[in-house]
Amino acid sequence: MVGPMRPQFVLFGSSIAQLSYSNDGWGAILADRYALKADILLRGYNGWTPRHALQVLDQVFPKDAAVQPSLVIVYFGGNDSMLAHPSGLSPHVPLPEYVENMRTIATHLKSLSEKTRIIFLSALPVNKAKIREYIVMT
Repeated sequence: MVGPMRPQFVLFGSSIAQLSYSNDGWGAILADRYALKADILLRGYNGWTPRHALQVLDQVFPKDAAVQPSLVIVYFGGNDSMLAHPSGLSPHVPLPEYVENMRTIATHLKSLSEKTRIIFLSALPVNKAKIREYIVMT
């Protein structure tokens, strides 16, 4: 370790977290604002849904780690909410499964430490009228 121990903030989720350091994104802004106060750790993965996250939750956030994160910011939902493709190849996750997976993630994160704070970012709203308008135009 270099220097004194600092709080850890973890950005955990899909490409919204992964790309948060790009082009002055929200992760880059957070890292800049807390540069001398906390270590910002990126655990965002392109195309991921909570299904993927559940497979690695214990490795990314081990309960027996000597240091637990002070803050975890979680973003999933953009990939999950995509329309299901007949081939089954889309990352779509049915809403009831998504909700249950997010509850499991929340329960795990809450069990890490009484001091760990969690922020869940929600998926952006969809403007169906604009999507239909775009489809008609193309």
